[in-house]
Amino acid sequence: MVSLVRLSWRSEYKVASVTTVPSRRVPQRRIAETVADELRDNILGDDHYRLPTQEQLVKDFGVSYPSIREALRILETEGLVTVRRGNIGGADVHRPDETSAAYHLGLSLQAGRVTLRDLAAGLQMLEPMCAAECAKREDRLEVVVPALQKTIDDSVDHIANGVDFTHSARDFHDLVVSFTPNATIRYAVGSYVALWSAQEEAWAEARTRHGEYPSQLEAEGAVHAHHRLVEEIAAGRADEAERLARAHLAATQALVLERYGDRVVNASAAMSRQTIQSSRRARR
Repeated sequence: MVSLVRLSWRSEYKVASVTTVPSRRVPQRRIAETVADELRDNILGDDHYRLPTQEQLVKDFGVSYPSIREALRILETEGLVTVRRGNIGGADVHRPDETSAAYHLGLSLQAGRVTLRDLAAGLQMLEPMCAAECAKREDRLEVVVPALQKTIDDSVDHIANGVDFTHSARDFHDLVVSFTPNATIRYAVGSYVALWSAQEEAWAEARTRHGEYPSQLEAEGAVHAHHRLVEEIAAGRADEAERLARAHLAATQALVLERYGDRVVNASAAMSRQTIQSSRRARR
């Protein structure tokens, strides 16, 4: 008892420093990530979710403005929100879809120096399977065939204009994939198709500008191939639809690969971004 009373001030300090747990503030970054996690769940889980004002978010989460702003920056880098700065502030929500998936996948391929030849080979493995799946749909005559036929008719109207024809012809391929019943395949293959469409439309614009776009006869051949594919889908002949789709895809890809096959996939160019972003118009 006496020995405890006689402890020096240095000994008391050492005991206190070992046994006392100091309070620590949670870093702002960690708070922001927690807020971002909940907002992300709301955006992905609710098709109609609208982001509240920063003032409301501060009240809802009981955190500071800097933490809310950091949370919004996290979501902005993920492409889930666009923050409007200035006098008219706010934030717009962007739910990810096939278009955003294609763009980010394209950036990954571009960073990995993946060539158009490699992308084309991958599509030859995957896209024809989607044609086969379309042929297996019980509602193909009511849903699939009329939409594909409409796209063919539209491409015929533009057969004399290389860029517009390529645009319409690529819509046909987008639609075939979009009618694939399996959502996982639809998203994955749809991303590759959107990327290839962007490269092919850039090719069409460059060749037209130089007066080197393929002849009208070759364009008519593509239309004929589309007609034949629709006939096989309508008849429910999945194996033949897959075979025709693969042969047609190889033939059209060869035109692009002959000159640009060793080029790296380019998703960051302005035209590529625009084409990818508009790739869903044929599905609406």
